[in-house]
Parts: sequence; structure tokens; C-alpha cells
Amino acid sequence: MTEIKKKENNTVFFDIVLKADELMAAEEVVFKKNRQYFQIPGFRKGKAPRKIVENVYGKDVFLEDAINDLLPEKYEKAVEELALEVVDQPNVDIKEATHGQDVNVEISVDVKPEVKLGDYENLEIEDVKYEVTEELLNADLESQRKMNARIVNVDDRPAQEHDKVNIDFKGSVDGEYFEGGTAQGQDLELGSNTFIPGFEEQVVGHSVGEEFTIDVKFPEDYASEELKGKDAQFEIKLNSISYEELPELDDEFIKDISDFDTVEEYKADAREKREKEFEERAQSEKENKVLAKIVEDMEVDVPEGMVNSQIDMQMDNFDQSLKMQGMSIEQYINMIGSNVQAFRENLRPDALKQVKTALAIEQIAKEQAIEVTDEEIDQEADRIVEQYFGKEEDKKAEMKESMLKANKEGIKENLANRKAIDYVMGKTTFVEPKEEAEEKEETEAAE
Repeated sequence: MTEIKKKENNTVFFDIVLKADELMAAEEVVFKKNRQYFQIPGFRKGKAPRKIVENVYGKDVFLEDAINDLLPEKYEKAVEELALEVVDQPNVDIKEATHGQDVNVEISVDVKPEVKLGDYENLEIEDVKYEVTEELLNADLESQRKMNARIVNVDDRPAQEHDKVNIDFKGSVDGEYFEGGTAQGQDLELGSNTFIPGFEEQVVGHSVGEEFTIDVKFPEDYASEELKGKDAQFEIKLNSISYEELPELDDEFIKDISDFDTVEEYKADAREKREKEFEERAQSEKENKVLAKIVEDMEVDVPEGMVNSQIDMQMDNFDQSLKMQGMSIEQYINMIGSNVQAFRENLRPDALKQVKTALAIEQIAKEQAIEVTDEEIDQEADRIVEQYFGKEEDKKAEMKESMLKANKEGIKENLANRKAIDYVMGKTTFVEPKEEAEEKEETEAAE
């Protein structure tokens, strides 16, 4: 039986003994696997007996590989026997290895830490609510009008604020053109404050085909050190003027952009969708607030390996996202003028927070003896399959079977976590936000 020798903080120490007879058998396997690589005088390559090879290369020639073959399985069995929840790769120390003798291997490995939670059954958290207002719905409609606007070209009047113009320009300081100050065919909405102060205002009033010069001053906080606070001139040619003509907001417009017949029907549907969206958003923010409070009140010494594993996962996810855009994470890090170590350190605070949150949820599930049934796992698998393969009936059964085979424990863990979060949410009292409460008291006092 494997026994824990000692435990320091979150590090567990134990020994694994590789028996001499096991090692001898493993050495024979290693010899047979590698015998073709040995060239011994008097023998054809790969035909020398094991004893001859050992006489030439030493009796321990196959011992290291034999240990490496045996140790992983022995380690896994020891971890299972000791019921350890390891969170990092083990440190392995082989003090002495001699052919024909037992080999003692000292192991140290980080395990999940002990978690002490505060009072998570009597929390008071500020409520989160989002209201779907008429102003919001009207703004959505206005966005639809802009998306469906007609572009009208102008050649019978000068440019006005809110027009869209196309210009060529060349910028100079003290008579010298500067880098980045020249462009052709540049689109610009007048009044958008996209360019430096004073630029757009001086384009107003000019007509198509006109060439003119404007004077501007770069802001003192401008990004380029060479241009900060400098007076500059821009030579401009106005190529075109246009404006957006918005469609009338009427029933005909609604019929064109949707499956509804009237503005009111469209707004009613938009209100329903927004209310659902806001409800989900508010629920998510409330859960985050509750979990943040639980994490704030918990006591836990998080092993460095857990944080590093979380950072690794974040790096991998980000790398996959970048690859979809044709870029690697190394290219991105170089582009922002950083390095891998600094980039990882920037991820550390969020990674630590995520690890603590996961440990807190897991501990709640343990303390409340939360269980997940096979029926619930089966239903969740059905839900996932329906979400991703709803239109492919012939694939559903196959995908479900494959998913349960590969990730049944993961589904079970996610369901247990969900139940744990639902438990603390049900125990939490959500109070009116402080500012709203104060405003309400002031209004009541005034009345």
C-alpha cells in the first residue's frame, strides 16, 4: 500500500517502489524493442544476446528506459489509491537505480487545496435590473433606418455637417510633408470628430472638385511625439459629397425589413426579445456579483500549478481565436511589443480569479451534497445535441453517444456546478441598489 509521507500546504509527498523483478521484465521488453540499434563486433547488427550487450554497454544500459516505462502506470495507480486530486505534473526524484535491485522513487505533487467558505447562505447583494424603454426601442428602429439608408450624391451645393465626403489630402509641418499625413480617396463623415480638431469644420462649405488648404494644430496629447502641439497645413481636394437619406418609419418600411406588417407589431416583438436579453444579462451579472462576494470571503491557498494551467488554457483559446483570423499568438505578442512571459503575467489576475471561483463552486456542491443523476446527464446531452445538430436528425444519436463516451464526467461536473450556483442564488437576498434607494428616499421626502 502506498502511503503519504507528509503534506506541506498543498504538496503531497509519497514514495513509489519499483520492484527488482518488475524492472528485470521491463528491461527485457526494452532490450527487444531496441536490440536492432546495437552493433556488437562478431555479431550481425541487432543479433547480439542481451548479456553480450550488457557486457559492452554496462548492466544498467536498459534500466533508465525500464523505469520510464513502468513509472507512469505506477504513479497513476498510487494517485488513485491515495484518492488524490492532483493539479500539476509531479516532481520525480530517483535517488539511486541499480540493476537487479528495487528502485525507490520519491514523488511530490500539488493537489487541490482545502477551501474554507464564508457564510454563503445569507448574502445581501445589490440587485441588477435593466428596463426596456421606448427610447431604447426607438433607437433600435433608428439604427434600422440608418442600415437601410439610401446614399445620395451631391454636386449642387457645398459640403455640410453630417455629409460624407471623399477627399485627398497631404499634411505638412513647417513646409515639410510628414509620414502618415498623406492619403487619397479617404472617406470622412463631417462632424464625426474622426480627424484632429478643426479639420472637419474647415471642409464644410467647400464644393466637389475644389482644392484648398486648411490650417490646424495637433493636440498636446497627440500620439506622435513629433507632431504634438505642432501647427500644420493640409492640402485638400474634395472628390465627392454625399448624404444618407433615411427611409420613412412606417408600415411599408417594416414590411421591407421584417416579417411584420406594422411598426407596432415590430416594436412588440423587439420589446419581447430585449426583455429576454436583459433578463439573461441581469441574471448573469447577479450571479457574478454573488460569486465575487463568495470568493472575497473564502480562505484558500491556490497552488501555482492551478493558476498556470488556467493561463495555459486562456493562451490556447486565444491562440485558436487568432488562428481563425490568420495570425498566431506569437505574432500577436510581437505586434503589441510584448513577450510571452509578460503576456502570461497580464493574464494571471483573471486566471487566479477563475480558479478561486471554480474551487468555491465545487466546495458548495460538496457541502450541499449536490448530486447529478444519469437521467439529468442524458437530458443535458440531448439539449447540447439539439443545440448544435438540431437540423441533422441522422447525426443526433451518433453525436450523443460520442459525447457521453468522451465527456460524461465533464457534463456531470457542469450540471453539479450549475446546481451549486442555483443553490446560492436561491439563498441570496437581492436589495435595491444604494443609489436608487437614496434617490427614492429623496423623492419621497420632497413629496
